[in-house]
Amino acid sequence: MQQNPLLVKSTLPAFDHIQPEHMLPALNQVLAENRKALLEILNTELGRINWDKIIVPLDELNDQLDRVWSPIRHLNSVMDNAETRQAYDLCLAAITNYQTELGQNQQLQRLILELRSSADGNGHLDHAQIKALDDALLGFKLNGVALPETEKARFKEIQEQLSALNSAFEKNVLDATLAWHYTSQSPDTLKGLPESAMQMAQQAAHAREQSGYLLSLQAPSYIAAMTYLDNRELRQAVYTAYNTRASDQGPHAGQWDNSQNIEQILKLRHKGAQLLGFANYAEQSLATKMAGNPQQVLDFLYELAAKAKLSAEQELAELRVFADQHLAGDKLQAWDMAYFAEKLKQEQFAISQEELKPWFPAPVVLRGLFTIVQRLFGITITAVDSDARWHADVQLFEIHDEQHRLRGRFYLDLYARDNKRGGAWMDECHSRFRRNEAVQIPVAFLTCNLTPPVGDKPALFTHNDVITLFHEFGHGLHHMLTRVDYPSIAGIRGVEWDAVELPSQFLENWCWESEALQLISSHYQTNQPLPAAKIAKLRAAKNFHAAMQLLRQIEFSVFDLRLHLEYDPAQGSKHKALLEDVRKEVSVFRPPEFVRMQHGFSHIFAGGYAAGYYSYKWAEVLSADAFDRFKQQGIFNPLVGRDFLHYILEKGGSEKALDLFVRFRGREPSVDALLRDSGLAV
Repeated sequence: MQQNPLLVKSTLPAFDHIQPEHMLPALNQVLAENRKALLEILNTELGRINWDKIIVPLDELNDQLDRVWSPIRHLNSVMDNAETRQAYDLCLAAITNYQTELGQNQQLQRLILELRSSADGNGHLDHAQIKALDDALLGFKLNGVALPETEKARFKEIQEQLSALNSAFEKNVLDATLAWHYTSQSPDTLKGLPESAMQMAQQAAHAREQSGYLLSLQAPSYIAAMTYLDNRELRQAVYTAYNTRASDQGPHAGQWDNSQNIEQILKLRHKGAQLLGFANYAEQSLATKMAGNPQQVLDFLYELAAKAKLSAEQELAELRVFADQHLAGDKLQAWDMAYFAEKLKQEQFAISQEELKPWFPAPVVLRGLFTIVQRLFGITITAVDSDARWHADVQLFEIHDEQHRLRGRFYLDLYARDNKRGGAWMDECHSRFRRNEAVQIPVAFLTCNLTPPVGDKPALFTHNDVITLFHEFGHGLHHMLTRVDYPSIAGIRGVEWDAVELPSQFLENWCWESEALQLISSHYQTNQPLPAAKIAKLRAAKNFHAAMQLLRQIEFSVFDLRLHLEYDPAQGSKHKALLEDVRKEVSVFRPPEFVRMQHGFSHIFAGGYAAGYYSYKWAEVLSADAFDRFKQQGIFNPLVGRDFLHYILEKGGSEKALDLFVRFRGREPSVDALLRDSGLAV
């Protein structure tokens, strides 16, 4: 056990040595040690408790657990295989049991409640410490600490079942994504695909020891096919395979079907919420968010939908007219939307994602991103050599502030590959934690699924890829630049979930600014920055089909909230009928009947966004309004940048998100900036 790399005390995980067989033994040892240490904490006399006797040792136990669990969780996402899956599932069951057990510990709750009560009288705790205690007490409530023993046991069982179901849902999506591919020996079949996509398809075939060209459902391949592929029948096949993943429809119908997982997840969430005294899971979810109640969220979403509906209808009508010129009497179908939208955008603005790629090679984009955040926040980012990586593509970086203090480290895993979960995300490796004079430096995982290098070219990004990278980096800065010393409210922890997207969406804004684009672009052959004429076209095309895109996100958000708000155990979720109802309310284009979007909706069935997907739009209001101050005072104004650093990034979850926003902006948020940025009337 002493040789287990997960148990070795080190600055960073030993990813070059961690194997699946190390995972469960390491986790079990830490859980056993934590349970033993917890007994000592619980023996503290009520009249003699203080922060150092209760919270600091608890934080120490949680940190020890994080140091084992975080790399296990991460490897399951980025290096999936049968052995890792099996080990991860066993670890997930063990840690879910432990976390619920901790959250239901009445003796521990009494100690923290006593500490919180004493804080009101003696003033020995600062505001951040009080916020951490309040969050902890809410956590006890949401873990069922006050339930009778039989109901407490049932709630614990529900949490364990939900963890397993969430994991099964995500694995089904990954397996269904990897299962489908299309191989062609002739480039003529793939006419319309740009040269870079053809090379990527050829490289993908070679990686599977095949000849010819291979299309897959991984994001770079799927997006290229739907946007550029002239072969309409093949576009339909790719669209069908992607939009029926893990369902009862499509080429692998029933093989990785998430239908029962959806039903069981919703059923158990509803039962758990009612055990806690909530009418439904939507109400439970909002207990930790800025929004007051589900109706407030629905009103917000429907108001945005009403403002976008007319513009979206006009956008669709224009697209239909354009497509009619090429479809020889056939109707515009779902698999035609991205294809003809791209051609219409090129006709109107003479700009495309593909033609911009030569100006966005990965090294240049990264260097420009680092320069932008240096000018805004006074931080310097440098690469660090490390052999302890899970894949050769992974890079390690360090962040130093203006006083040359180390503020954070992050791993960057940019490219799509087999056996890697789709999408893009930031996750915690280590959190900031002060132990007397020593400070544990936060470490982040930044993961994307962008187009890898092809042949002897560097990785070339679309502008959308650049936006994705900036988005995740904003999350990473929120985690790494925190100055909060208490782990439970440092970085993104303790931040209301519908405000957690503020820093990520905020940083996206620089992807559209001319001065910033000069920093993040340089042609990989000529070393020339993106020409002013192309920047003007890119900016002019920014809001192309913005209203339809807005309604698409509102459709997801309303569906998610109503799915949890209106769940009736006597009838089941009726998720398909509900989704149709939502589309009638807010959508302008109806996809085919066979589409099973919900079966791959990992955000709400396997991630942290259940009854909270609206958070993207909610936080977008905050981010647009925050950026509006930069537009008024200068997009690289160092004083405004330092204000955002101080009031948002450094504060983490130590205060209410609304209070921090008001301190930065000088007033409460307004939706006007978002509407203006989306090209919609205020």
